[in-house]
Amino acid sequence: MSALQIYLHNFFFEVFPYIGLAVFFMGSLARFDRDQYTWKSDSSQLLRAGQLRWGSNLFHIGILFLFFGHMIGLLTPHWLYEPFISASHKQIFAVVSGGIAGFICFIGLTILLHRRIFDPRIRLTSHRTDLFILVILWVQLVLGLVTLPFSFAGRADAHEMLILAAWAQSIWTFQPDALPLVAVAWPFKVHMVLGMTIFLLFPFSRLVHVWSGFGSIAYLFRPYQVVRARRMNLPPGHNTPPTRI
Repeated sequence: MSALQIYLHNFFFEVFPYIGLAVFFMGSLARFDRDQYTWKSDSSQLLRAGQLRWGSNLFHIGILFLFFGHMIGLLTPHWLYEPFISASHKQIFAVVSGGIAGFICFIGLTILLHRRIFDPRIRLTSHRTDLFILVILWVQLVLGLVTLPFSFAGRADAHEMLILAAWAQSIWTFQPDALPLVAVAWPFKVHMVLGMTIFLLFPFSRLVHVWSGFGSIAYLFRPYQVVRARRMNLPPGHNTPPTRI
């Protein structure tokens, strides 16, 4: 590798992850604080509702599985799952389950992208950032599917999977080490860089509505809010039960 290649390699896999995460968290907080009226997904539900329903459901089912699968698969230390499953079997499971989820997500995202581009009414009501983020997600998904043959070919010793997991864990422990990634195939590297770029673009796109989806779970654990009627309208001895609003 030349000096420039080494510099770019170290930048993208040792510095860029922290830039992306910093913008991801701080940018999301700043947008919520300053532009809450833009904190939405800009739905076009009234147009081609059937196509939207199929595309959105398939996309969200696939993307949620892929997100949590990547997070658990990469951030779980090898010693934690080694007593229960070998690295090679974990690799096969990741390829099969990730491939199925990726294919489902690909179909859904392609439907959504086709709907945005080829329906004139929806295209006119869409922001440029809507199309831009859909295209980036589509390219990222294709790159993820391209990595599957490479992952399956290395299933015997799961060498690349262990390298990628060690790198991801080194990022979260603030001890980044990009040197082992030199041996990783190029589709993995491009997939990783584009994934970090999506985190960078997250606060400036419609993707911020993902926070609302996770935040709505907190509603299930919210304490009851007591609502009382006016005393003058209550008969003697009447108690209003608490209700959740």
